[in-house]
Amino acid sequence: MSKIKKYFYGPVPSRRLGRSLGLDISPFKTCSLDCVYCQLGHTPKKTIRRKSCVPVHHITEELKKIISTGPSADYITISGSGEPTLNTDLAEIIKNIKNITKIPVAIITNSTLMYRRDVRKDCALADLLLPSLDAGDENTFRKINRPHRNISIEKLINGLSAFRKEFNGPIWLEVFLIQGFNTSKEQLKNIKRAVKKIRPDKIQLNTAVRPAALPYIRPLSKQKLRDIAKMFWPNAEVIADFKAVREGKHTLVTQQNILAMLKRRPCSIKDIASALGCNPAQVSKSLADMRKKGLLRTMVTNGITFFSIAENSHKLRP
Repeated sequence: MSKIKKYFYGPVPSRRLGRSLGLDISPFKTCSLDCVYCQLGHTPKKTIRRKSCVPVHHITEELKKIISTGPSADYITISGSGEPTLNTDLAEIIKNIKNITKIPVAIITNSTLMYRRDVRKDCALADLLLPSLDAGDENTFRKINRPHRNISIEKLINGLSAFRKEFNGPIWLEVFLIQGFNTSKEQLKNIKRAVKKIRPDKIQLNTAVRPAALPYIRPLSKQKLRDIAKMFWPNAEVIADFKAVREGKHTLVTQQNILAMLKRRPCSIKDIASALGCNPAQVSKSLADMRKKGLLRTMVTNGITFFSIAENSHKLRP
């Protein structure tokens, strides 16, 4: 089989899902939000229009090859470089995955289209939903998530609440906290009120440990996150650091595999080495060569160097 994955990437170490085999079913930055903390940068044009985005049969064939020869994974995670619920083929993609493998399917979503019955029906085919909620009031929502003009925090919360009534599987709600944006007592109370209405199985608190769309975004400390988690006790946890992952089969260290990871999010050398199951020195050597070719850019966040693809390189599908 070709060593180059076009739609899948990883498995990568996930703070929430162990070893996650990612599936990207949206064009780069096709999204309904323009979040200030997004690892992929600014959203050029926000949209809420659903449409077919990728050839479903290509995804199916690629997964068959990966399952027959590739590394093990705890989840197949539909996410990537855009909002996956904007893809009208989501249901067919999930059904095809389940016909090929018993690996559970997770969907990471920004929650904005959950007010739509067709989106909720598609998402209900997954084994796990990982939606996000960063605010409980409209002003904070617009400040942090900068949504499409037809999306409101009320629509988002009501959509997730409706999905909870329809979906028997687990819902792990991510709340992304940014110092000075959504951490006042009143803002946290509003979030808690929304969480009570949504009734997720878990509340997972995150913060800006990776490079964000805006350079002045700063993370909360671990202790601050732990203190806030007590507000949502007993089903709240802090997920701001990578979790240890089980050892699996190693993935070949190639520039294509590295680009496939970096296209979806900035990574450190440690992140890449852990995902590919290889020595950091091997990764460092490949990254140095890729930088010489102008494929990468670097940034330092919290004292850690992260690598991402260079400007306009996202147009290349590794």
